[in-house]
Parts: sequence; C-alpha cells; structure tokens
Amino acid sequence: MPGFRVTERSMASNTLANLQVNLARNQQLQNQLSSGKLITKASDSPGGAVIAMQHRADVATLNQYSRNADDGMGWLDMADTALKSASTQMNRARELVLSGLSSGSGGSPEAREAIALEVDNLRDSMINLSNTTYLDRPIFGGSTPGTIAYDKNGDYQGDDGKINRTISGNATVRVDTGAEDVFGPEAGNGNVFKLLGSIADHLRNNPSGLQSDLAEVDTAQKRIQAGLSGVGSRYNQVSEMQQTAQNRVLDLKAQLSDVEDIDLPKTITELALQQTAYQAALAATAKVIQPSLVDFLR
Repeated sequence: MPGFRVTERSMASNTLANLQVNLARNQQLQNQLSSGKLITKASDSPGGAVIAMQHRADVATLNQYSRNADDGMGWLDMADTALKSASTQMNRARELVLSGLSSGSGGSPEAREAIALEVDNLRDSMINLSNTTYLDRPIFGGSTPGTIAYDKNGDYQGDDGKINRTISGNATVRVDTGAEDVFGPEAGNGNVFKLLGSIADHLRNNPSGLQSDLAEVDTAQKRIQAGLSGVGSRYNQVSEMQQTAQNRVLDLKAQLSDVEDIDLPKTITELALQQTAYQAALAATAKVIQPSLVDFLR
C-alpha cells in the first residue's frame, strides 16, 4: 500500500480544521443556550422545522376558531338575556289578560284602561328587547346593516340573512336568532307586537276578545321559550368547541416545545463538555505542531 507524506503544513491544516469544527459546535451550543431553541433556522433540522411550522399553523387556526367562538358566544349571550326578559314580559302580559277577563265587561272602563296602558308599556318594552344589539348590530335583525330589527310600530326592518361563525374545521354555528322564530310572523296575531296591541284594544273596546288573546299569549310564550332553548343549545355547542380548540392548542404547544426547545440541563452539560474538549484540543495541538525552521529564523 503506497504511503503518503505528512508535512508540517498538512498537520497544521488538519488541526485547524478540526479546531474549527470544535468551535462551530461550541458556538451552536451557545446559540441554543442563549435562544432556548434547538431550531433557529431550517438548516438546524429540516424535518423538525417542517413539523414546527405545521404546529404553528395549526395553533394559529385554532386560535382563530377560539376568537370566532368568543364572538359567537357574545351574540348568543345577548340573545339569551333578551329572550329571558321577553319571557318575563309575556308572563306579565298573561297576568294582565287574566285580570281583564276577571273584570270582564262589567268592570269599570277606568280599570280596563289602566290595564291597557300597562299592556302598551309591555309592547314598547318588547320592541326595545327585539332591538337588542351586539357590537351595534341587532341580534334579531338577520344580516341587516341597519341598527334596528323592528320599528316603533312593530314592523320588521331586518332581513332573512344569517350570521354564522366557524368554530372548528367542520362546524359552523348560527349566532344570530331569527326574528320570526321568537316574535312570530309579521302577519296576524301570531306576531307578539300585534298581539299586545290587540290585547290593549280589546281591553278598551271588546273585553270578550281577551279569551282568544289568552291562547295567543300562551302560543307566543312557547315560541319564546323554544327560541331560548335553541339559543342555550347553540351557546353550549360553541362553548364546548372553544374548549376543545383551547385544549388542542395546549397539546400542540407542548409538541412544539418538544420539537424545538432545548433540554436546559442537557445543553448546559454538553456545552461544558464541549468547552473542556476544545481546551484539551488546543493543548494537544500545541504539543503536536512543533516549532518550524521559520520560528528559529525570527
């Protein structure tokens, strides 16, 4: 096997190259320790970098779902509050109808007028509730850009649009509440505002008509209760999906940490060993590379 000649120059070159590798590893460990990251650029670990980028993209998506859920719960919470108040108002309207039926046509006009005035106030209050807004948008107005769902006459000013929020990769929930679903269709006494107006008119002019109004009040109350139940169901769905998204974010952040964060005790130990090895290499190099003729000619 033919040999090869080892010269002072080749020894110096090889030694310096090895020291450079040692220094590079030293610097890498110092960078990891100062940044707290195993991966600061894609070349540090191409596979790990791809996984880290995917985890970050997933976290960003899940955080957006969580923000959507927050907004959706805001809409639904306002609807829940408004419908609970509307249910209370309808209970009071029923009591007033029963009071009017008890007094009947034999009661004094003044007493019926007092009841009718309270019904008028209930009607105005219900219209105000129907115009409840969230972020300046009426929650019962569909997707209307306007600020009210019903005018002072109880006529609908909204549209048939729906407000949806995407809360997961495969779940979109409606967060507004259909006006007709809770306040009844515009035509006929099924509409709660027209019903209350009819009750006030019957109290003043036709007490016998209150009997049919009582049945309509019960129907209106059932409709509001059904709407309230639907809002509660959607709120629970959105809340559960938000919790799922938040839990998944925690899992992904833990996985991301496993991929790119350093093991602090291990890295400190490796750096100490690497520095010791570098110092030993310097000492060995000083012994291996002897003074050359040039050193004696200085």
